[in-house]
Amino acid sequence: METIKQISLNSECVVITARQVMLSNSTFNDVNMSNVSISDANLSDLKIEGAQLGGAVFENIGMCPPDHPMYDPNAEQRPLHFEHCDLHNSKFVNCDLRGVEFSGCNIEGLRIDGVLVSELLAGRK
Repeated sequence: METIKQISLNSECVVITARQVMLSNSTFNDVNMSNVSISDANLSDLKIEGAQLGGAVFENIGMCPPDHPMYDPNAEQRPLHFEHCDLHNSKFVNCDLRGVEFSGCNIEGLRIDGVLVSELLAGRK
């Protein structure tokens, strides 16, 4: 049986190293988590609101690869939702963007493989 410990930290400076820890239903509010590294983690239903993510790197996000012990060939990534996000000058490299929808977004300067999307759309009007 799992032992559940509740820890509250208020106005404290701590460095935390957590391995094989369940942090489900945890809340972090008004925290400085710069230079935090998260790897081999299940972040399903993670909600980040009002955060500064400049310089953040998201790599190998999605379902487990075939060589991972938890790989399930039938599993499918649930959609992600970005709303009111400033992603200008960001890069998406080797990403699966099938079925991605942009709605009400400023696409000024948006390029796909070097082609300005605004020029592609202008030709359709």
